[in-house]
Amino acid sequence: MALNHLVLLRPLLCHSLRHVRSPLMVASLVRVRPPLCPNTTLYPSAATSCTRSYATKKAKAKAKGQSAKVNISSSLVEDIISLDEVKEEMAVVLEALKDDFTRSLSIRTSPGALDHIMVTTQDGKFPLKQLGQISMKSPQLIMVNMSSFPEATAAATRALKESSMNLNPEVDGTIIKVPVPKVTREHRENLTKVAKQLCNKAKESLRRVRSNAITQVKKAKEGHSEDTIRLVEKQIQQMVDDITADIDRHLAAKTKELLG
Repeated sequence: MALNHLVLLRPLLCHSLRHVRSPLMVASLVRVRPPLCPNTTLYPSAATSCTRSYATKKAKAKAKGQSAKVNISSSLVEDIISLDEVKEEMAVVLEALKDDFTRSLSIRTSPGALDHIMVTTQDGKFPLKQLGQISMKSPQLIMVNMSSFPEATAAATRALKESSMNLNPEVDGTIIKVPVPKVTREHRENLTKVAKQLCNKAKESLRRVRSNAITQVKKAKEGHSEDTIRLVEKQIQQMVDDITADIDRHLAAKTKELLG
């Protein structure tokens, strides 16, 4: 009798067991992946990836440049070279560039802008203001009276034409009439080209200062360690780089000023 009841209940039991899974069965269905990076806690959003940051070449170069800075006391290497004198020579190059900018790159023409135009004569080179009296006849006209040195009138006229100020002087006896040119876009762009040329010239002068300094250092190799010589050369190059950066900053500022 009991056996008959079991036979009757068997289909019902089999149907119920289809919806029940043992813990072992559940565990076997879940695939656990090992962490890709050691000592890393897995989270739902980052369980399958591991991020590593790499420094860019630019960042590495910047860090290298910062760590490579040297600062040698001039008194410690004065028997090799005077770093103060080298620094002063480089500063003179920068100051000369500033003067060139003031003299040659003025947008507005005024009597003072003509003062430092160099006039080549048989007796040498002289600033225009030493040869003639410069005055403003009107807002549109500058007069240069060459009566004190009439023989230099032609040379002064040529110097005005060859300047970078877009001048077209006219000669009336010993009087040079200089119409004030209009400030055009083309004139501004030409002045920026002149500014770049002046900066390149300054950098060439800077390289000459460096070359002379390095030559002097190499002559003093005897009696000094190679490390000391290398540090001095590195210090000189660092000084050159600093002045070069100043030149580039002045060029950028002047270009912005000229183009408006």
